[in-house]
Amino acid sequence: MANGIWHSMEAAQALKELDTDIHRGLTDDEVKKRLEKYGYNELKKEEKVSPFTIFINQFKNILIIILLIATVLSALVGEIVDAGLILVIVVFCAVLGFVQEYRAEQALEALKKMLSPTITVLRGGKEEEIPSKELVPGDVLLLEAGDKIPADARLVENHSLRCDEAPLTGESLPVGKDIQSLPEDVPVGDRRNMVFTGTTAIYGRGKATVTSTGMNTEFGKIAEEVLAVKAEKTPLEKRTEEIGKWLGIIALGICFLVAGISIVRELMGGGRVDLPFIITMVMFAIALAMATAVSSLAAIVTGALAIGMHQMAKRNALVRKMSAVETLGCTTVICSDKTGTLTKGEMTVRKIFSVGKMIEVSGGGYAPVGEFRSVGETLSLERTPSLQLFLRAGVLCNDADLHEKEGKWLVKGDPTEGAFVVAAAKAGLHVHEIRLENPRIEEIPFSSERKRMTTIHKMEDGKRVAFMKGAPEVVIERCSHVLEDGGMKKIVDTEKAQILKVNEDMAHGALRVLGIAYRELPDGVAYSEDVVEGDMIFLGLTGMMDPPREEAIEATIVCKQVGIRPIMITGDHKLTAVAIAKEIGIYREGDIVLIGEELDKMSDEEFEGIVDKVTVYARVSPMDKLKIVKAWKKRGEVVAMTGDGVNDAPALKHADIGVAMGITGTEVTKEAADMVLSDDNFATIVKAIERGRWIYDNIKKYLTYLLRGNITEVVVIGGVVLILGPEYLPLLPAAILYINLATDGLPALALGIAPPDPDIMQRPPRDPKESVFSWDMKAFILLALLIEIPFFFFLFFHDLTDIAHARTEIFFLFIIIELIIAFNFRSMRYSIFNAPPHKWLTIAILSQIVLTAALIQIPAIRDAFGITMPSASDMAMILGFGAVVFISMEVVKAILRKKMQAGKRMIV
Repeated sequence: MANGIWHSMEAAQALKELDTDIHRGLTDDEVKKRLEKYGYNELKKEEKVSPFTIFINQFKNILIIILLIATVLSALVGEIVDAGLILVIVVFCAVLGFVQEYRAEQALEALKKMLSPTITVLRGGKEEEIPSKELVPGDVLLLEAGDKIPADARLVENHSLRCDEAPLTGESLPVGKDIQSLPEDVPVGDRRNMVFTGTTAIYGRGKATVTSTGMNTEFGKIAEEVLAVKAEKTPLEKRTEEIGKWLGIIALGICFLVAGISIVRELMGGGRVDLPFIITMVMFAIALAMATAVSSLAAIVTGALAIGMHQMAKRNALVRKMSAVETLGCTTVICSDKTGTLTKGEMTVRKIFSVGKMIEVSGGGYAPVGEFRSVGETLSLERTPSLQLFLRAGVLCNDADLHEKEGKWLVKGDPTEGAFVVAAAKAGLHVHEIRLENPRIEEIPFSSERKRMTTIHKMEDGKRVAFMKGAPEVVIERCSHVLEDGGMKKIVDTEKAQILKVNEDMAHGALRVLGIAYRELPDGVAYSEDVVEGDMIFLGLTGMMDPPREEAIEATIVCKQVGIRPIMITGDHKLTAVAIAKEIGIYREGDIVLIGEELDKMSDEEFEGIVDKVTVYARVSPMDKLKIVKAWKKRGEVVAMTGDGVNDAPALKHADIGVAMGITGTEVTKEAADMVLSDDNFATIVKAIERGRWIYDNIKKYLTYLLRGNITEVVVIGGVVLILGPEYLPLLPAAILYINLATDGLPALALGIAPPDPDIMQRPPRDPKESVFSWDMKAFILLALLIEIPFFFFLFFHDLTDIAHARTEIFFLFIIIELIIAFNFRSMRYSIFNAPPHKWLTIAILSQIVLTAALIQIPAIRDAFGITMPSASDMAMILGFGAVVFISMEVVKAILRKKMQAGKRMIV
């Protein structure tokens, strides 16, 4: 193929060279052949980390390496069983780490697949939305505003298409496109008949045929630099990594201090410091340091966040940035679009106002079944030419389509446009025939700023006619005439006022109202906005109903209970917006409603003073959204903002949580967002907030449980050695490592997947400045240490005449207390009766008890652990101590919960 000179060819020549068709695209068989020849449309990707590499990485820890060396030396001096047991425990620890890290990798990989971009193409004459990576040269792209261009392509049809090419060329202004051929030596930035990978369509629409994919694109040539960008760590990961590093340094210091002092004390006491003694002390210090496990805190958090993101994706909330999971729990304001998010997005025409008459339209949903009635009389198109013209205008100035699939009628495209198509089908009009007989030759696209759309058609009789639809006040402003039964007449101000009054009455009834107008265009006229959109003839108004989602009403109630402010933003009329907002529960008497025009006139300072009283914004533009986000953030609030159009991207980027629509959202909006809703549902945002709080809560439980246990081990075991010396090691290295494996393994992982607390969606939003190591977490750890540590010291010191017996008691006390206290950690707020242990926690704890009971039956393992078989009286005393610790921790939870409730800020 003539790679590199596509811009110098005529559009027809490029299509011929690529062996494709502008109206049909490629066949499925041809796509398969080209996929085999050219490969997937992907930039060079970094190699994935293999499972084997993940497993080997578990051993890339200086402590484990030293321990393994010491284990080998131990085997060489005759301690074969001890060395073998330690080796087995280390491998099991590695397997546990591998499982967690592999799960996290798999979760993130699955999420990437869900978030892969898509593009609309023609395949076999049908429009199909396919993953961008499946594009091949010759595919015909159907481009519109908001699309991320996924491959280099030659434009073959253009309707005011403009692209942002800054990522490729650095050009800050949008580049207008056309289909004319260009000289061969024109640089990339001036090839206006081409669209390029990585750039964005920001206005208009067009068709283009793919010329290059993957690394053969202009963007592919600079892919190496692009792929060098590193993923940033979340604030929680950074805080945890920092605390883990400092705790690790302290723990290592204590452990080597213990080992060093023990060796020095032995030397000064005249004891024998031989190789076996040194190996034992080094292994003891390393085992104790490994038991602290603080170096893995960041990995634990990363794994929990990644798996949480995957779980959220299964529930229609695709989180694109890991940090968003943390932020969700802090959200205090949700600014949501109305149509399709708070409402069902199933627009249905209910009323039409034309030639001075109000027409009722029956039928619901997208099924093309219904009647048109006025003053009790059923209307027919043959006898009502004005209604026929109105419906034809609605179909032609429209990009939506209606089709039946498996017995269900569906709309492809915007729900508002779909309502026009359904209304026309109810009247018996054949939508596809009308469009074929009156082809579109130009258009002036809709935008939030213009609030209107105009298309120009070559009619059956050869005339050029422009059709406009948009906000009633905008359409009427551009009309000089109005259609009446007897023809058309010049419109006067009083008639405009009457029409706007009808618009208000319809809006009061919670209808979304649009105006329709048309005009014949003289020959030779320029198809520009200023020329075409003037002297229009007003055809009428249409009122559509989009009922609120039931789940949005419930979600709004939950938001208000937990101190989250739901805000409605819409392009609809003020009265329509208020009517829907009242029904959903967002608007209450006394709240302020602002329209975009009023917002524009306010200074930032003036707006910031009232923003907390505004619950509904109507007739707003995307830049108004940005102003709303900034005002809330200046008040210290954590803001979630929804959006679907290309111009919503700045507001989404500026929000703490940018939320894009998965169904109606453009690729540009999705890329700017932190989260994508695959069902476009407001209730999904609230569920995601609940899931974010839940994940954060479980991370806190997990970390608190690990830190408390690890600090206890260091203080007790290290403390005994410092007090009594190395001849009184309270636990041997193998025993320390086993305790760490049994108690910090499965039980801790089970805490990471614990169900949410009963009040998870009754608490106010978390302060974003609050550290994960909050005062309640620190208090919990401190009080736990004060309760537990005296029992360990008492049990070990009360009978030192038999060191093996003392070790046996302290070994089992560690196991029992750690496992029993895991039940306490099922919830850090509620008692075991209000938040009972879940299935996996119970299984994890029972499995470790059974495993420990089985292992100590083996004499060699008891010898390696330095313990004996415990007596019934020993176990009774240990279980008694465990019960006292368990009850004490339940009391601690009750005290801390009361303290938190007393200090909790009031929910508005």
